[in-house]
Amino acid sequence: MNPDDDEVLDEWHEALLRVRYAETDKMGVVYHANYLIWFEIGRTEFCRARGFSYRDMEENENSFLVVAESYCRYKAPAYYDDELVVRTHITELRRRSLRFGYEIIRIPDGTVIAEGETGHVVTDANGRVRSLPSGFAELLLSPPTDTAPEGERVPDDEGPG
Repeated sequence: MNPDDDEVLDEWHEALLRVRYAETDKMGVVYHANYLIWFEIGRTEFCRARGFSYRDMEENENSFLVVAESYCRYKAPAYYDDELVVRTHITELRRRSLRFGYEIIRIPDGTVIAEGETGHVVTDANGRVRSLPSGFAELLLSPPTDTAPEGERVPDDEGPG
């Protein structure tokens, strides 16, 4: 990567979601592990917006983005039925690894409820480290092909009982 790519790394992708009842505890507060799932939603939609999916890499290129490290800082609670946006961007892109940064924001009041990062290593199906397949770095650094927010889940009407 070269210094000109720094402004590309500032390109955030937004995925919308609504907290489901199943993601909360008895008090209606989101269970902490769900934030890592939401990070995955963010990076999956980030890739889709740039014209490819994990499945494309796995099936066509024998390449897997293995999570090697994750970090989440919880800044405020999220509650059942909150509308959230997961903001995702690339913070580092190397030949054999990359990092995504995240912010999760409650939409109505703009509160940042969590922020974090995941580090990924590119491997083959046998777990051997390999280089990112040709063309994928360019896709990751490209502007989104669709400007509409993706990843919005249809709210579940599950409730107690």
